[in-house]
Amino acid sequence: MNSVVAIAQVPDTETRIKIGGDGRHIDETGVKYIVSPFDEYALEEAIRLKEKQGGDVTVLGFGPDRVQQALRESLARGATKALHIKGDSGEADSLGIARVLAAAIRSVPHDLVFFGKQGVGTDNSLVGPMVAELLGYPQINVVVHLEAADGRVTAHREIEGAEEVIEAAMPAVITAQKGLNEPRYASLKGIMAAKKVVIETKSITDLGLADTDILNQRVTVVSLELPPEKSGGRKIDGADPVAAAKEIVRYIKEEAKAL
Repeated sequence: MNSVVAIAQVPDTETRIKIGGDGRHIDETGVKYIVSPFDEYALEEAIRLKEKQGGDVTVLGFGPDRVQQALRESLARGATKALHIKGDSGEADSLGIARVLAAAIRSVPHDLVFFGKQGVGTDNSLVGPMVAELLGYPQINVVVHLEAADGRVTAHREIEGAEEVIEAAMPAVITAQKGLNEPRYASLKGIMAAKKVVIETKSITDLGLADTDILNQRVTVVSLELPPEKSGGRKIDGADPVAAAKEIVRYIKEEAKAL
């Protein structure tokens, strides 16, 4: 069972984001980058399949040099190979990124392709489904349980008020939802082994693509804005609960304008 797991690097969810000088990008100064949390579920599922059925898990990342850190971390957790498509992904929209990943995936032996259901940060939930369409593969999204054997995959996905079970032929694209598994931490043995793995590096040109294939021509970020600062809370004094309740309702209606 050979799997490819596409991973994205995103700012640590505890990072204090600042807007860059151009007003269209974040200021990356001092920002710590991590593997997108949903991609961790995708990676863990691929590793578990490898442990049960053998094969390889290839982690794939597109972006600048710092992406190698995420690939190395994924190797330490149990992936066996890594491929870095080196380039500036900052100006590429979801379709541009999907074109790069689809071209890279074609060059790697695989039965399943895994993504997180969304990349934390942009939260578009577009790249996985777009890659499936570009490859012509069946896709099953927001998966919370997976079984794969004999050339077919059976996946459970949560829908409102129920659970949907879908079966598809391999190769297929799977996007992972929280609850699919519990991602492991890298062990010391895994960290040491990962240091010995050579990360294959390719350029956009190596994949037969040009900048015009991936640069953002369909979606333009006009500006980024931080959410407004939250004002402090208001304490309503008084021992009379009826009067306090009336004051709360008045405040919600007349000052907070929430009703």
